[in-house]
Amino acid sequence: MRWLTAFTLGLLTAVGGFLDIGDLVANSVIGSRFGMSLAWVVPVGVVGLMIFMEMSARVVATTGRGTFDLVRERLGARVGLANLLASYLITLLTLSAQMGGIALALELASGIHYLLWVPLVGVLVWIVLWRLPFEKMEKTYGLLGLALVVFGVALWRLGPDWGALLADATSFSPPPNEGWAVWWYYAIALFGAGMTPYTVLFFSSGGVEEKWTPQDLATARFNAFVGLPIGGLLALAIMGCSAVLLMPAGIQVSDLGQVALPVVSTLGKVGLIVVIVGFFAATFGAALEAGLAASYSVTQYFGRRWGKSLPPVQAPYFHLVIMVSLLSGTLFILTGVDPVTVTEYSLVFSAAALPLTYLPILVVANDRAYLGERVNSLFTNVLASIYLVVVCVVSVASIPLMVYTKAGQ
Repeated sequence: MRWLTAFTLGLLTAVGGFLDIGDLVANSVIGSRFGMSLAWVVPVGVVGLMIFMEMSARVVATTGRGTFDLVRERLGARVGLANLLASYLITLLTLSAQMGGIALALELASGIHYLLWVPLVGVLVWIVLWRLPFEKMEKTYGLLGLALVVFGVALWRLGPDWGALLADATSFSPPPNEGWAVWWYYAIALFGAGMTPYTVLFFSSGGVEEKWTPQDLATARFNAFVGLPIGGLLALAIMGCSAVLLMPAGIQVSDLGQVALPVVSTLGKVGLIVVIVGFFAATFGAALEAGLAASYSVTQYFGRRWGKSLPPVQAPYFHLVIMVSLLSGTLFILTGVDPVTVTEYSLVFSAAALPLTYLPILVVANDRAYLGERVNSLFTNVLASIYLVVVCVVSVASIPLMVYTKAGQ
């Protein structure tokens, strides 16, 4: 049962990392506009996230402490504060996008305008975070998110030319009618969608919640090395469906309903029901991750008691930050801002802030004062350093590309 619980944590993290509202929209938009030419970004993001999640798991299992707790202690209050501000604001923007995604999924199911669902969504997310035990939350939303495997079934039913898809995926260049700047802009957005900062923070803090010890490292690694690739494969299936069905028809995705079109066209009403369940579970699970990650970051930095398993009377600041974050996200979406637009901007800002999350993890994972003999190996350091360079390049290029391309227009 302990192994199953740990693995569902990985599934829930994979849903948040590769199947949240950002990835659902980004992969479908890219597939409908660029085909499979940006498919390579997904495995690059998967491998990078796996490396840093494994480091985070090792830190947690060895020290029993949260990421931001160690970042402040190791790098100082000023660097920690910069990390906190960037992480919290981006996580709050991401939380807003996820809540909008839940409301859009409910609109698909009911036909009722998504803005009418937003207050209820805020209440439901708060109730789950407050009342549902951590282990049950993992199992419920981690496993339900796998309903999105329906995109894999839909891709198979579409009967594509697999050779042509593979050739497109290995072309490493934009279609003739698209420019390089826009192509790279969407590559950065997709990379940011996969390596969102809140994902690692949620995973590592979840390990503290579950009281990981060095004996749990094998399960944690299996968790990262199996759970994340599953999310990556489903993200590629979403991209493939759009590339096969929507791109030839000239349909460029602009809302969540269009993301579901390939499934509905191949599997009918049953497919629609399953995909709506998947949309709801993925966005709801990601909202839970983002809500918890926002509170984890603040309370760990300020040294307050934290933990989902603790009642409000024992961890008042932790639960207060969750409530404030959910209320802020609800009010922001109620302004009428397009959740898809919020999603697109959150991906780019996530990409811009990546170094502030991943550099501290690399520093702590090499500190023998914390990890002793479990510090990074030479091989891990080489890979992590390569990714850190990539992350820094992405961070520098993201905002200028967004301005230059007018957000990919």
